[in-house]
Amino acid sequence: MLFDKIVRPALYRVSGSDPETVHERTIGTLARLSRVSPALAALGRVYRTDDPVTFLGLRFPNRVGLAAGMDKNGRALHAWPALGFGFVEVGTVTRHPQPGNDKPRLFTLAETDAVINRMGFNNEGAEALAARLAATGKPPVPLGVSIGKSKVTPLDEAVEDYRFSLRALYPYADYFAINVSSPNTPGLRALQDKSALAELLAELRKTSAELAGDAKPTPVLVKVAPDLTDEALAELLEVCLEHGVAGLIATNTTLSREGIAPPEAAVGEQAGGLSGRPLTARSVEVVRFVHDETGGKLPIIGVGGIFDAGAAARMLDAGAGLIQLYTGFALHGPGLVKRVARGLAARPY
Repeated sequence: MLFDKIVRPALYRVSGSDPETVHERTIGTLARLSRVSPALAALGRVYRTDDPVTFLGLRFPNRVGLAAGMDKNGRALHAWPALGFGFVEVGTVTRHPQPGNDKPRLFTLAETDAVINRMGFNNEGAEALAARLAATGKPPVPLGVSIGKSKVTPLDEAVEDYRFSLRALYPYADYFAINVSSPNTPGLRALQDKSALAELLAELRKTSAELAGDAKPTPVLVKVAPDLTDEALAELLEVCLEHGVAGLIATNTTLSREGIAPPEAAVGEQAGGLSGRPLTARSVEVVRFVHDETGGKLPIIGVGGIFDAGAAARMLDAGAGLIQLYTGFALHGPGLVKRVARGLAARPY
């Protein structure tokens, strides 16, 4: 493929083989492109797929979305639909701006088709994202906003952190993703525990209802880790159903290192969350468990290790309504979006 053989090697060569520099340059280019309407229209003619579906009461032009983490600060919002995405999730953003963890913090495992990151929610903050959305407008596809806890905020004050971001971004989000499952913010995954999650969701539900007024509240989804046991996941689902969560996003990155190619074992020892092909089977397992455990009552966005239309189809067969790409897109470019979206469009449902 052109991207794999020419574009990606060139990007790494001019970026000193640093994945984060590649990422930043790519986002910068797409941000500039977002302001050039003729270029967006031309890209759309190449990559866009029309396969409309209704999910969470929203109309999506196709089932393939961009996962959180790629465009944390919403800098390239109008470029993503032109590259074929049917929806975009920005963030994870936090109440307080924060630089994230020390560099290097992003590692590519090309032979494994995987990435390890310990970014640590590096972002400009919820208010900055709200200001950018007010200035540039939303993209022409549904917009999800992933919110998380600031590193400086003690765990026992986390609820107010999430509430602040929810309030700041409520006018712009078509749905919110509550990130309690990143492995890169100390203590964050403790918020997946039954009592902590119940408190958080109760407050967010109350806040969302207040902000919505007479309108229907914006859907709130919970993003879960692939490392939970079935028992822990069942408890989490019980809390989600009890507190009216609109759906789940399954899954976040994993702490497991299974599936890493032997030549990349040394890189695999880096701390952080692993995403990509080693997560394919586990993410489908979690999606299927969520669907079966809830009797299909919780809509699911499936994410993790999707590198072709077949893997995306298995997500849908397991119970997901939409899917998201991250590592596959980062490593193989926008052609993957097109192949997956058109592969799904060709399936009977």
